[in-house]
Amino acid sequence: MEPRLKVATCSLAGCFGCHMSLLDLDERLFDLAERVELDRSPLTDIKELGECDIGLIEGGVCNAENVHVLMEFRARCKTLIAIGACALNGGIPAMRNQFALKDCLEESYLRGVGLVDPQIPNDPEIPLLLAQVHPVHEVVKIDYFLPGCPPSADTIWTFVNQLLSGQPVALSYTQIHYD
Repeated sequence: MEPRLKVATCSLAGCFGCHMSLLDLDERLFDLAERVELDRSPLTDIKELGECDIGLIEGGVCNAENVHVLMEFRARCKTLIAIGACALNGGIPAMRNQFALKDCLEESYLRGVGLVDPQIPNDPEIPLLLAQVHPVHEVVKIDYFLPGCPPSADTIWTFVNQLLSGQPVALSYTQIHYD
């Protein structure tokens, strides 16, 4: 039996839709489990990242913790893949980039209707927000980009199989075209 590749996944600033598409592989997850070993992932609840062959990154970069996690994945994963619109271009979270961070915080925490004791959270446990949301490639080198919001389970399946088989990744137009 050939050794299984070690795979880690994480979700940064996004909606978790890409991980849901991964789960939508349904019974194909059993086939995948025979070929890979999951390391750190919300699917395993493993908190410490080991040395991995492949890292899948979902979501953009919006805070200091996202930067730290992304840099750790780049350092410990031989191949790093940005998956989904948020990782590729910031996605919906990057819509705040057209406003100053101060204005976003004030609108969210100080000017809402019916707020009791309105205040902007200031706790050392809360990661510091970046002034802008960034796609992951602006922070670290990314080896592959898998577009979609989210990419379909079939697209993820094709991509992962080609990658695991050592084939060049070549997705059909219908797998990466979104109307």
